[in-house]
Amino acid sequence: MNGEKAVIKDAGDKGKGLFAITNIQKGEVIFNWEGELIYEAEMASWLPSDVRDHAIQFAPDKWIDTNREGRYSNHSCNPNAGIEGLFKLVALRDIPAGEEITWDYDTTENSDWVMETCRCGSQDCRKLIHGYRFLSKETKEKLLPYTSDWLKNSGI
Repeated sequence: MNGEKAVIKDAGDKGKGLFAITNIQKGEVIFNWEGELIYEAEMASWLPSDVRDHAIQFAPDKWIDTNREGRYSNHSCNPNAGIEGLFKLVALRDIPAGEEITWDYDTTENSDWVMETCRCGSQDCRKLIHGYRFLSKETKEKLLPYTSDWLKNSGI
């Protein structure tokens, strides 16, 4: 994986997580979902149960999943990584070795998928993660550079 930048480890009450094993610089690609498992459905709730909480949406009715490290990158309302284009997870800031790599799931989702109990622990925690259309204008502006291109181009 891109020169072994991260490893899957225990992330406490979040289950497993993705952790930096080397210093990662701002803008550096951490993971790329491209070429992985594609699913089509009218709603995320129609996806297989073992996929729905791990796949990322990249079009109105399309999701991509992986059996690799990206599946373990947890959500945070104050992330240190974000989406570039459709499938690249990149560092929003320098990430020191040992830190968990997180991104905001709402920057790819705009379906019926909901994470009812956010466990990010951030002081900015929104508690309920349920899609780009529900983000505040301020949060959308802050995360816009690291929001999936399909959402940027959708007019939502």
